[in-house]
Amino acid sequence: MATLVDSNVLRTLVPPNALNAENFQELASKAVVESMKAGGTLFKAGASDRETVYLLSGEIELVSDKGLEKIIKAGTESARHPLANQQPRQFSGKCRTDITFTRFDSDLLDILLTWDQLSGIEVAEITNGRTLDSETEEAESGDWMTRILQSKAFMRLPPANIQQMFMRLQEVPHKKGDVVVRQGDEGDYYYIINRGRCKVMRTSPAGQEVTLAELGDGDAFGEEALLSNGKRNATIVMETDGVLMRLSKADFEELLKAPMQNEVDIQQAKSMVKNGAVLLDVRLESEHKNSAIKGSQNLPIYMLRMKADGLDTGKKYICYCDTGRRSSAAAYLLSERGLDAYVLKGGLTSLPQAKQ
Repeated sequence: MATLVDSNVLRTLVPPNALNAENFQELASKAVVESMKAGGTLFKAGASDRETVYLLSGEIELVSDKGLEKIIKAGTESARHPLANQQPRQFSGKCRTDITFTRFDSDLLDILLTWDQLSGIEVAEITNGRTLDSETEEAESGDWMTRILQSKAFMRLPPANIQQMFMRLQEVPHKKGDVVVRQGDEGDYYYIINRGRCKVMRTSPAGQEVTLAELGDGDAFGEEALLSNGKRNATIVMETDGVLMRLSKADFEELLKAPMQNEVDIQQAKSMVKNGAVLLDVRLESEHKNSAIKGSQNLPIYMLRMKADGLDTGKKYICYCDTGRRSSAAAYLLSERGLDAYVLKGGLTSLPQAKQ
């Protein structure tokens, strides 16, 4: 019978140690201790195995075609991070001693990190901290289409996409008390409030429901779960009778997300940086410290909405993470705020070690 990795050990690994309790348990349920004898090969240079591997005990030699490059010992700072994580792998991992290790599907880990960091964004920031009441609702109500078209995000979209979006939006009436989306459900639609008010709530780990914000005519919600292919990070309940406009996930990706997803390869990125662009690492600080592109700035995605106003609107920002998943979401969120954002194609793990 397989032995699971002790949770206390798992909490020392980066970046799993940054996951919230729910996502950490999801990962922990798949963290199996494996072993290999001295002289064995844990992974081979050139392989694209899409696995994130951590050394739990023993010693590993990282070997390239030039010979021995590095020795990793369990319990050291280097062992807290994934072993030679570039894809295709730049090194072979040879067992210097008997070892134990654990490994995860890289996409699973990255999805959990993306869900986790996007769910950390306060939904109240959608409304820039405003709270609606009967007086402000009357003052701020009006043509929801006009409010949407005046937002920074929609100013960046091609006119044809905006026209198609309005054609594909479905009008859905709701009654007071209706639950529009529920925390933990899969994302399926992007919503715009045509008429009425909604309350945004989140259930805390202790089981308490906390009201984060109230949304009114022209406000939009639901993009986080669509960007991360993940779960809803809050519950939205109708506070009044109203009408919502909804756009399917497929239409959202085609009409709203794709036009804001400008991908560049490493050579294009280098050229842009020479002309003043900024490389933005949207991973956790601990990941950035362990391996980063030289000269890049670190702005974790969970802090992005809080810090975006401090970014220079005159500069171009090239977002990167390990795979492109988190950076894709980050670039969209920056574009929503009127910034010129790009995504480094393939992410950090696709780059040769020499490029970092």
